[in-house]
Amino acid sequence: MSWFESFVLGLVQGLTEFLPISSSAHLRLTAAFAGWHDPGAAFTAISQIGTEAAVLIYFRKDIARILSAWFRSLTDKQMRGDHDAQMGWLVIVGSIPIGVLGITLKDQIEGPFRDLRLIATTLIVMGIVLGIADRLAARDEVGGKHRAVKERKTLKDLGIRDGLIFGFCQAMALIPGVSRSGATISGGLLMGYTRESAARYSFLLAIPAVLASGAYELKDVGEGHVSWGPTIFATLVAFFVGYAVIAWFMKFITTKSFMPFVIYRVALGILLFILISTGVLSPHAGDSAG
Repeated sequence: MSWFESFVLGLVQGLTEFLPISSSAHLRLTAAFAGWHDPGAAFTAISQIGTEAAVLIYFRKDIARILSAWFRSLTDKQMRGDHDAQMGWLVIVGSIPIGVLGITLKDQIEGPFRDLRLIATTLIVMGIVLGIADRLAARDEVGGKHRAVKERKTLKDLGIRDGLIFGFCQAMALIPGVSRSGATISGGLLMGYTRESAARYSFLLAIPAVLASGAYELKDVGEGHVSWGPTIFATLVAFFVGYAVIAWFMKFITTKSFMPFVIYRVALGILLFILISTGVLSPHAGDSAG
């Protein structure tokens, strides 16, 4: 991997990680369209550490408060009813599905799941799901001629059942094209949570999963065409770009619809199918990199 490739892929990772359009799919597609080797699951997982570092800084006050309350709740029974302490446990509970499935499906993640036909399918299907969830949320927020505005749930309403559902939604993002934020936010909206609450828990929930995945994949750096220098460089680029994107996205979702992302996902998925069916693009483009 050249330094230019690592810069472009780091830029793509930073731009797409927090948007509901799938960063792993866009890394795979960028390489395929450019005629580069597939950067692979290891590069993707490690570069995500950069964007996750942006989450740690952006939500630093929330994270510090949650960690402090959670640690105190281990010895202080009175703290166990504290919302922040409970959030610490709920992040742990919500991380279980992706941890179990990530280990179980490791070979599929690194192989069959990177087929461009599967990515095109997940882009379209999850785009439609996001669109439905967005419309339901808008209906509750705005109401209508014969409907009153419906109050949606916040993180104070989050319990173990919903935390696990969020977790299974996040685990779907093991398939490129699904989108970690897209799946968890869609799940949250369908369960009746506000956009801001669904997004906030989505980003907090991703912290242990991404950091653990990135650390696990460190052993594979240096194998094949991906080396340490470009990987670290891409991770740094992803951090700086990702921080700017997350700040913008958190403001965007409080007042705007997700429909632009829905249209983009469906259009990109259809374009992929057209390119593959006409032979312009191979469904396994660049996968010789392994």
